[in-house]
Amino acid sequence: MSATRRPNRGPSAAAGNRAALIAAARNAFAASGYDASLTDVARAAGVGQGSLYRHFPDRLSLALAVFDDSIAELEALAARPGTTLEEVLALVTEQAIASTTFIRLVTMPPQPDPRILELRERVQNLLEGGLAEAQRAGRVRAEVTTHDLLLAIGMLALLLAELPEQAGRTQAAERIWRMLRHGIET
Repeated sequence: MSATRRPNRGPSAAAGNRAALIAAARNAFAASGYDASLTDVARAAGVGQGSLYRHFPDRLSLALAVFDDSIAELEALAARPGTTLEEVLALVTEQAIASTTFIRLVTMPPQPDPRILELRERVQNLLEGGLAEAQRAGRVRAEVTTHDLLLAIGMLALLLAELPEQAGRTQAAERIWRMLRHGIET
């Protein structure tokens, strides 16, 4: 069922339209991946294509707006005193189960777009502190790097993207991390 298009309320509706587009895109990316229909996103948000492109000139701009909340959530967790690498990876896994698009965007090979590079750097930075702490505590092998963790997270996301339902994704993520832990833990 699609949302009914709202009457044009002019500039006063901009913030609400933007929020509706982000919410609709989050759902679309979770259901259909990065290539989700932007026409469907606009329709679900109850706005026209023009409004979508005024706020987000391209697909990546929309994706980055959607996933900024995910990064902020990870950064807030990582900044809390006593947060472990395992807790950060558990939240990354939850986010991957909900939407593999975000994880694939930040773990795929470096792209020329500086916005993706910035997103990737934010994720790397939040993983670095947890990794260093886990290595000092002897829980993670000394030779494991942040790039290794990003690679593991990317592999997880690629596999989860092939599973249509979240229940199957949750079980698969648990099995995948069990196997990956053998490679990173001491």
